[in-house]
Amino acid sequence: MTRRSLTLLMVLFFLALALPTSILVYQAYGQLKWEAFYQHQRLARELTLRIDSGFRNVIAREENRPISDYEFLNVSGEGQTAFLQPSPLSQFPAAANLPGLLGYFQVDAAGRLGTPIVPESDASAYGISATELDARVQQAERIRGILGENRLVGKSDVAEMIAPEAAAGGLAADEVINAPQREQRSVLAGAADSAATQISTNEVALDKFAVSDADSSAQAGFDDLSSRAKASAASRAPADQVKDLKLEDNFQVAAEAEAEAAAQLVITGKQAEGKRLRKEKVNLPQTLASSSPASEVRLAENDQAASGSLPRQQNIRIETFESKVEPMEFALLDSGHFVLFRRVWHRDQRYVQGALIDQATFIDGLISSAFRESSLSSMSDLIVAYRGTILRQYAANYSRLYRPGNDQENSDLLYQGRMIAPFGDVELIYTLARLPVGAGGQVIIWSALVIAVVLIGGCLMLLRLGQRQLALARQQQDFVSAVSHELKTPLTSIRMYGEMLREGWADEAKRKTYYDFIFHEAERLTRLINNVLQLARLSRNEQAASISAVTVGDALAELEPRLLTQLEPSGFSLNIGGDAAVLVVPIHIDVDWFIQIFINLVDNAVKFSANAAHRSVDIEYRQLQDGRVQFAVRDHGPGIEADQMKKIFTLFYRSENELTRETVGTGIGLALVQQLASAMRAEVDVVNSDPGAEFRVRFPTTG
Repeated sequence: MTRRSLTLLMVLFFLALALPTSILVYQAYGQLKWEAFYQHQRLARELTLRIDSGFRNVIAREENRPISDYEFLNVSGEGQTAFLQPSPLSQFPAAANLPGLLGYFQVDAAGRLGTPIVPESDASAYGISATELDARVQQAERIRGILGENRLVGKSDVAEMIAPEAAAGGLAADEVINAPQREQRSVLAGAADSAATQISTNEVALDKFAVSDADSSAQAGFDDLSSRAKASAASRAPADQVKDLKLEDNFQVAAEAEAEAAAQLVITGKQAEGKRLRKEKVNLPQTLASSSPASEVRLAENDQAASGSLPRQQNIRIETFESKVEPMEFALLDSGHFVLFRRVWHRDQRYVQGALIDQATFIDGLISSAFRESSLSSMSDLIVAYRGTILRQYAANYSRLYRPGNDQENSDLLYQGRMIAPFGDVELIYTLARLPVGAGGQVIIWSALVIAVVLIGGCLMLLRLGQRQLALARQQQDFVSAVSHELKTPLTSIRMYGEMLREGWADEAKRKTYYDFIFHEAERLTRLINNVLQLARLSRNEQAASISAVTVGDALAELEPRLLTQLEPSGFSLNIGGDAAVLVVPIHIDVDWFIQIFINLVDNAVKFSANAAHRSVDIEYRQLQDGRVQFAVRDHGPGIEADQMKKIFTLFYRSENELTRETVGTGIGLALVQQLASAMRAEVDVVNSDPGAEFRVRFPTTG
């Protein structure tokens, strides 16, 4: 069998195994399509619940916020321990508890807008610098502008919103901003020895509250937000509508989402009935004249109060009210901002309290980070919609396995989910540009890859093994031919000269030559037979090295006579030399194997340098830095080609064609050298010298 026919046979064998396996893998992969989809739909549902928990935290925090927080100052503590402190909402810049927060606001029954970031009295009394007050005023004006643009508040005097008490006292707006340059107002002066706090409680029948016409007209913008949002959504451009996207609902996702939304609506309605109205007791301060007999309430001490910039005491009357609070509502304004607000009945009047929110920051803060951290971001797109209008789209960072095709226009709908009330109009829509691989699909893919690797690797190994067997068979054939030649030629010569001597055809002068020829040819045959027998024993592990410590000098003394006898008929000279100190260094060798190694190396040197001008074989010994002793056998022939240096130690390998070669040999001499050296823990390699080749053998000096 030729190498070409063997290769063709291996290809056919591979195809016979690969085709049925590929069909089975394809069928198994197709069966996992639905399982993979529902598995990733579950991931989308879990991610939606995780995002929804962020909305739950937001609404819980804002629902439970006292109505007094929307004032700049509120009361903390009760009785004699009560004191005034800045509202948590008066922080500036605003705290980052609510993503995208522009500011909190309150609209009274008359439609006047207030914000807790601007104090109602002298700002310097609260440690607010003119620069900071100016920034607070600008932010308040921005809130007013956005709400006014969306027809939620009317056009009122800005100074009236900023400092009504300052205006009532004859102070202009610029005087309020420059308040740190003026004297502290006398209204903050207090008496040091006051008694208990006087509290008046106004009990209100909450179930008899009714919205007056004035309240309704002043806050009509908030009452109409729902209908205005629907009209705004209907007027959106078609490109902004979810229904105009090319979403393929191949898995009945929309029907499931509709049923889930209906069930959620029932649950939300039941929850809303339980918390529709909330009663809350509110403590609010009433500033009195200094001559009033009211008791004192201490202001909260801070670093500024300690430094003298804030008065420590103030004549304050604490009034306690019972108010009614409705649940929060959420809406998208025409300007693109979100507003989260609630209605509060307080002091027989209705107030609207809420927060103005930047849309992009709010959505990114609650949705984007959670989506990017999820594994879904590598296989699906996310659309955030409000009442069917697309607000934000997050494209997937597709991995290599999930990357969609260039010609694919539609996307599979993976999951739709709505947020908790009052964010129920916010909808998350997950789409797949290509169905990702489920866990079972991953197993199938990896199994297919493993099977493919095994098949390919197995076929390659079989092909390589077959090629090696063909090469080995060819080498064995060459070996048989070489051995036959190596045995037949000297035996023929020995027989011829033996017959001549037996018949007495040779005179006395030629008899000595004939005897020497017969002796040397017999020695060569002996070396050949010994090599074959030694190789056979090593291949069957029938012989182990008998290693002992022998000095270099003793080893050379055993080796030199044998080499001289070997070189005598060839006309080569032997030169052995090296450092005299090395002669006493012990090396661990098997003496017989040691001699056989150098006999083969010298025999190789003689064969390949027979036509050299300098007919000698040089052996040099020296000790290396690592302690080993190196013997170098050099000839002065043509050397060895670079691509042949690693092959010459291969069994049966010959660099010449068996039919045209000019040198004798069987191709086992150097292979036997390497095996004998390895058995004695020695190393052998070859380098080219100029001229000739040099074989180096390094023996250990320790056992």
